[in-house]
Order: sequence, then C-alpha cells, then structure tokens
Amino acid sequence: MSLEFNKNDDAMRLAISQLKQRHAQVSLGGGKKAIEKAKERGKMSPRERIQYLIDKNSEFMELGSFAGWEMYEEHGGCPAGGTVSGIGIVSGRQCMIVANDNTVKAGAWFPITGKKNLRMQEIAMENRLPVIYIVDSAGVYLPLQDEIFPDREHFGRIFRNNAQMSAMGISQIAAVMGSCVAGGAYLPIMSDETLMVEGNGSIFLAGPYLVKAAIGEEIDIQTLGGAKTHNEISGIADYKFDTEQDCLDQVRRIMDKLGEKEHAGFDRIKPELPKKDATEIYGMITTDNSKPYDVVEIIERIVDNSEFDQFKKDYGKTIVCGYARVDGWAVGIVANQRKIVKSGKGEMQMGGVIYYDSADKAARFIQNCNQKKIPLLFLQDVTGFMVGSRSEHAGIIKDGAKLVNAVANSVVPKITIITGNSYGAGNYAMCGKAYDPRFIYAWPNARIAVMGGEQAAKTLLQIQVAALKAKGEIIEPDKETALLKEITERYTKQTSPYYAAARLWVDEIIDPVDTRKRISDGIKAANQSPITKEWKSGVFQV
Repeated sequence: MSLEFNKNDDAMRLAISQLKQRHAQVSLGGGKKAIEKAKERGKMSPRERIQYLIDKNSEFMELGSFAGWEMYEEHGGCPAGGTVSGIGIVSGRQCMIVANDNTVKAGAWFPITGKKNLRMQEIAMENRLPVIYIVDSAGVYLPLQDEIFPDREHFGRIFRNNAQMSAMGISQIAAVMGSCVAGGAYLPIMSDETLMVEGNGSIFLAGPYLVKAAIGEEIDIQTLGGAKTHNEISGIADYKFDTEQDCLDQVRRIMDKLGEKEHAGFDRIKPELPKKDATEIYGMITTDNSKPYDVVEIIERIVDNSEFDQFKKDYGKTIVCGYARVDGWAVGIVANQRKIVKSGKGEMQMGGVIYYDSADKAARFIQNCNQKKIPLLFLQDVTGFMVGSRSEHAGIIKDGAKLVNAVANSVVPKITIITGNSYGAGNYAMCGKAYDPRFIYAWPNARIAVMGGEQAAKTLLQIQVAALKAKGEIIEPDKETALLKEITERYTKQTSPYYAAARLWVDEIIDPVDTRKRISDGIKAANQSPITKEWKSGVFQV
C-alpha cells in the first residue's frame, strides 16, 4: 500500500474512533447517576429495554442517535433527542422501536424530540413496519413549548400519524413504563394495544398538582392514572405487569402473532460477500474529501462478488450508474465519480461535478430502475453542477432538471449514502433529504452545505468587508485575515456530519464498513411495503 493510502487509512480510523466515542457519550443519556437512580425504581435504561426486547443474536439498527448533538446547551443538552429509536427484530419481524429516555429531563420532549419521533413514524409508514413505543415521558419541555406545540410538524402531528398508521393497518403497541402526561397520553391510547407496568407506569391528561390547582381535588399518581386504575376502572389499558421484563415479554408475544402482509417483491438471491476487502475503503478516500478516487473501486467493496454492471459506461462519466446486488438484493446504483475523466469529446472533466451528459444518463437509468422495480442506491460525493458558458450552452439546466424530475418522481425505494461532499443542487439531484430517501446515511468524512467551505468563507468575507467599508471602517489586512478564519471555522462546523445528524438531515453517521448491512436492512424494510404508485415522470424539456 502507498504512503498516501496509509495516511488516509489512519485518518479514517481516527474519525471512526471519534464516532464510537461520541456514540458512547450520547448512549449515557442523562448520565450514569440518572441511570442508577432509575434502576433503584426498577427501571432499565432505554437501550437496556430495547436490547431485552429484540431477538437474541440480532442487532438493533439505531437511527437518529446524534439528534440534538451540541444543541440546547443552555438547557443542559438533549442527548439523542431524549429518545432511543431504530429498527429491531422482534419475534422474527422488523419493527420500528421508539423509546423515551427518562434520564434526559424526565423524558421531556424538546423540539428535536418531536422531529425525531416524526421521522421514525415516517419511516414506519413508508415501509409499513409495526411500531413499538416504550413510553416514559414527562411531556413537552415547557421552556421551549412554542417550538414544539402548535405547528404542522410539531408534537400534535404524532397523534395524527397514530391515526393514519392505524388506518393503513400498521400495528402499534405501547408499553407504558413511566409517565405519560397531558397530550402525550393520547399516544398509547391511539395504539392498538396498551401495556402498563404497575407502580411506575401512569397515564393522565393532568397530574396531581394540576388537578389540585384546577379543581381542588387531592389525589396521588397511581390512583389518578396508574396501571390498576386504567386496567380495572377506566378500561384504557389492556395489560398490567409487575416488572418491565414481564411487560416486554408480552410485547414479544403480541408481535409473534401478526399475520404476514403483501411484500413489494424486490428480487433477492443467495448473498455473496464482496471479493474485495471493505476496510480498504478507509485508505482510498481522504477525510477532507480533497483528493480524487475511482468510485467503482468503492462500489466493488460493497456489492456481492464485487460485480458491478455499468450502464452507459463510456458516456456521462462523472456519474456512474449500474446494476449490482447487495446482500443478495438487486439494486440500481447512481454514484458520483470523483476521479478526473475524459468526456466523449476528449475534454477533461472534474470529479464530483455533474455535467449535462452525466445528468442525462442518470435520469434515464433511474427511469429504467423504476420500470424494472429495482431499488435505487445513491452514493453522494458531489460538489454541484458544472457552470460556465460551455455548460450553459449545452443545456446543463435542462438536463439537471431532468435528473431532479426523475429522482423526485421515482416510486421505487431510494437509499442515500453521503460518502463525501454534498454541495448545492448536487445534494438535491443525488437524492438528498428533501427528495424522500427511505434512509439517508453519512460517512464520518461527509460535508453538507450549499457550497464548499473555502468558496463560501471567501464569499461571506467579501460581503462582511463591503458592509464594514460602507460604514466608513478601514479594514486592515490582519483584521481581514482574522475575519476569514472566524467565518471559515463557523462554516466548517456547520458542514460537519454531526451538525447534520443533530438536525436529522441524515438518519445516522455510519462506519463505511457497515454500509453494506445498512443498505440490506433498508431494502428488507422497504420490501414490507408494496409499490402502489405507477411510475410517471413530470414534464421536462428534451
């Protein structure tokens, strides 16, 4: 291996080590003391509850673990958005699991908590996955109530989704292991079945303090809305248990009796491992995304047998398209080519840039995958569309619009992996979050922004300097240099994958070696939901 390969390998392994350390940090939720305090009350941590629930020897595919990262620091933070969520196998079935973390502000809902829960419900609805809610929450975090309560994408949308999923025939089970207060009380009651743990579980619209203030009645929590009350008097709950373990055992028994439903029918054969070593990806790319590489070499370390059949191989070379299998599943791959290539006219083309011919090819390939009912995999490492008179005269806007049209109207499942840069309109054309990928992941070296850091910082500097000069201020070279450094640092932080994951622009940051498994699990989930829409493209210029 070359010196450059080894340097890249070291840098990526360091980035993955940081990823694991940060995940361990958010996994502690509100901290060790809070976890121990909960255990004294007979409570497991949310991750322990999930681990107990899922099938033995299966893995929990966590989603949104960095939601809220470095946000709400003036409120003490909100690790993982105050919930632990993702896809797990329960009684042999893929399920969406959403567990409140009562160690984070008693499980109170921050704005990002609502956004995360809505994203999990969206994934469940798109893929028709049963949902298991592990409820232990004090309700809305009141200091930020204006950012979570009334709007279309706020807290109340969750109950609307409960009703919609029920109408779609998606099973929802709620295991109430702690508080379930105010508007949140509707979630378990709008689920198919409600289970409660005696002594800890409670459901009510208003707690004892509010009841006393409102009507003068004095009453304790369990009498007001405990497991005994709701199983024997109100009839709201369906089961009660002495321990959390007994409660979760019943969830498993409910899940193992669900009937099979129609699948989408995506093609799968016996899986074959890649012939090329996936860990070699570490040495092939730089963590600052500054050097070119051959994306076909990356693909061959993800797909079965390292076999990849390229579509229009010698045309539109800055996007690579083709068919392959991932863990046996047939996929159509659309990937940005990062190495410098020659066009059919012999012109040199920059890697990571979308040219008119590449956009045209990718749009056609996406149509083919929709025609054949093959799921799409997008590998994003894109700096944007090509600019300049030659590109404009060739019709880059027309061909770019054609690609965006095809991505937007695609009816087969789309999975996006941001393997490097994700800048500007290239983010849209390569199926960024705005274009409804079923799942979207980022590698630790990912960068997401409207443009690259250096260009953006210089542009912002020019604007800021012009504004200061307009006020009559004299800008010394040293001050201009300091301003550029400040702007660059701020902009670089905002392009980080952690910044994106904190805001749920991506579902998770993943180790490149785990890419293959994430794709396979994603297609398996998508296969639960039959395609009901007919493929139709919108109007575009030819």
